[in-house]
Amino acid sequence: MADNRPIGVFDSGIGGLTVLREIIARIPSESTVYFGDDGRAPYGSKSHDTIVEYSLQDMMFLESKDVKMIVIACNTASTHAYEVLKKHSKVPVVEVVYPGAKAAVKATRNGRVGIIATNATVSSGLYEKAVKEEGKNIRDLKIIQQACPLFVSLAEEGWWNDDIAHLTAERYLAPVKEFGVDTLVLACTHYPLLARTIGDVMGDGVTLINSGISVASVVEQYLKDNNLLSDGSSVTREFYTSDDAKRFENVAAPFLGRGLPNGTRKVTVDRFDVSEYMR
Repeated sequence: MADNRPIGVFDSGIGGLTVLREIIARIPSESTVYFGDDGRAPYGSKSHDTIVEYSLQDMMFLESKDVKMIVIACNTASTHAYEVLKKHSKVPVVEVVYPGAKAAVKATRNGRVGIIATNATVSSGLYEKAVKEEGKNIRDLKIIQQACPLFVSLAEEGWWNDDIAHLTAERYLAPVKEFGVDTLVLACTHYPLLARTIGDVMGDGVTLINSGISVASVVEQYLKDNNLLSDGSSVTREFYTSDDAKRFENVAAPFLGRGLPNGTRKVTVDRFDVSEYMR
């Protein structure tokens, strides 16, 4: 029997649209609800407890929309809050770290993998741990991590391919290039928006890993395995933000395309009381 409830996707801002785009491309018959918490972004500079609190509120908002699954389309939230959300969510939860790590290990040829992420994701060490676990059979696997916090701000401003983005990328990525990586994990869902700039700086010999592609595959397989696929009879796309809806659409539209996002509504999620989950 078909399950036509939507898939819920959340991020600290527009970055999670890189995951949403891959989900729509892979399983277009599925309805989706997207929440971008732009009003409280970035998550990557927040404390662990704050990230968990925000993520729980995001979860509760999506549950109020009767979703059948929640995708944490944010690496920072995945590294800090996934286990808590998995424990308390009323529906299955998918994160972005391990699918990205698996793709990176599969792609590398010389065993040197770079991970670029927010400060919070780098400091958690979870992404590095995930790559090491997935690559345990690779001899002399070497990993370098680099925090690139300004990439989130550039993505949110829509400054994806200009001189400012290029100069910032050159500064951040210099030690990663020197390390000799052949695979670079974009371990923040905002970063694929700057993929052209990052690719230009890193050069043709480096494979960029966009975890959204891997996540979409995981989502599709889970829906199939658990008889949760929609019959596609009534597909809807809902968008919500905690900041200015028009600004959200203006920045996101050139990337997402297909006339999306449209009809975005501003909501407040800090009204959800998550104190019982924070004990």
